[in-house]
Amino acid sequence: MGVVLTRWSLMGCMVLSVLVLGGQAKAEEWKMEQGGIEPGKVMLGMRAGFAPLTQTVSRGTSTDVGSLVNFQGMYSLNNWLLVGMMLEWERHGMSNERPDIDFGHQDTVSVLPTVELRPIRFGPLVPYANMSVGVNVNSFGESRAIRGMTISPSNNLAWRLGWGADYMFTKQFALNTEMAYKRNDGHATIDGVRINDWNASSFGFLLGVKLFF
Repeated sequence: MGVVLTRWSLMGCMVLSVLVLGGQAKAEEWKMEQGGIEPGKVMLGMRAGFAPLTQTVSRGTSTDVGSLVNFQGMYSLNNWLLVGMMLEWERHGMSNERPDIDFGHQDTVSVLPTVELRPIRFGPLVPYANMSVGVNVNSFGESRAIRGMTISPSNNLAWRLGWGADYMFTKQFALNTEMAYKRNDGHATIDGVRINDWNASSFGFLLGVKLFF
């Protein structure tokens, strides 16, 4: 009986030791570290998603949730700071509310010099925040319903603030998600008449991948 108890006690100690060591290894894997990237790394990102506007573009209009595509190229100066560029395309369908008339769609191409901060990491998870200042190049594709009418939104200053996280599957590949606010506030010219109330600022929700070299 004593031998049996001794054997079960040893097995219990072994199982407990494995569980404790496994928990310690998991905690070690997810411990917080300073700096979210190695110096001298090139990062390329390809993301897509959607972008609801923060308000009505112009009084009396209705705007669809837009499609969003984002490309990013960055270079790490040290363990926590990156600099580079973003190129972002966004499209929103637009219509008149009363009566319901389809105007067409506005396209925005944003060229965005960017800085990004990665102060910490939690194992494979790397949170970050970035800020961009550049230009919004806006254009409008009129629908057949308003044939003969010309809508020309202005180009304007772009200001973008984003925050997100990378999940590092390997040192070279990560799954990325990001949310960002982008200011796109200007005016439009409709058949030669200037409309100062034309604001297509939006919140963007992105999902994609990043490569590190």
